[in-house]
Amino acid sequence: MTDIHIRDLTTIADFRKVVELEHAIWGYTDSLDVVTVPVFIFTVKRGAVLIGAFDRDDRMVGFAYAVVGMKHGQPMLWSHMTGVLPEYRGGLGYRLKLEQRSRALAQGYTLIEWTFDPMQAMNAHFNFAKLGGVVEEYAENFYGESTSALHRGTPTDRVIVSWRIAEPHVVRRLDQTPGLHARSHDVAQAPVANATTVHGAWRDVEIIDLGIDERRLWIEIPTGFTQMQQEAPERALQWRLQVRQMFQAYFAKGYRAVDFVLQREAGFGRYLLARPE
Repeated sequence: MTDIHIRDLTTIADFRKVVELEHAIWGYTDSLDVVTVPVFIFTVKRGAVLIGAFDRDDRMVGFAYAVVGMKHGQPMLWSHMTGVLPEYRGGLGYRLKLEQRSRALAQGYTLIEWTFDPMQAMNAHFNFAKLGGVVEEYAENFYGESTSALHRGTPTDRVIVSWRIAEPHVVRRLDQTPGLHARSHDVAQAPVANATTVHGAWRDVEIIDLGIDERRLWIEIPTGFTQMQQEAPERALQWRLQVRQMFQAYFAKGYRAVDFVLQREAGFGRYLLARPE
């Protein structure tokens, strides 16, 4: 990745390359799902942060796009898209988020938010373990029916990540060596809201407990959800609705998601939910 350089995107030619990447990365078959050149033109003109990553041949291979928003009367950035071509993944997305954070801080912002699919374990690991994000909002079918092959088949439910880019816990997470995040014994022993087992090729929920009242709890998801959507769509839909039920129930009780632990070899990951004492 040392041959990759990142710069701001400001020209119509740049914007057209981003539209091409949208199709290439997410496999959209309908132009209604992509952000178009005119939208890039006027949002960048009025403060949007749009950056692109280029290889040694000056080909755009990734980008990150954030628009100006408001939350509780305070200005912030909404990061609508961050995408990298498959052959360039493995650290470039992280570099793009760090560049986005740097630009946001320089402009006086302290909060960046975005959505991600809570069933995507690798994205959860990235947003929590690497960036230090926190989630307390669940949005049902946020983007409606999608033409993307990655999203087709189940509602586009999303959780909203709040990345408070100047907070000490974010700075500590960005400064630490990956994989060395220590967890206390009581966190490790927190109850799991959904006991799961493996049935055939896939992991299933055996029982859901919505009555946990301890300060911390875990919600488990399987890895390989995109493949499950393609090969076992009914099971994927069941997982989607069960995870929706658990997040909504515990968010309503004052919990928020504060971390994610990926158990790649075992085929699952767990969200850590906690509420104030």
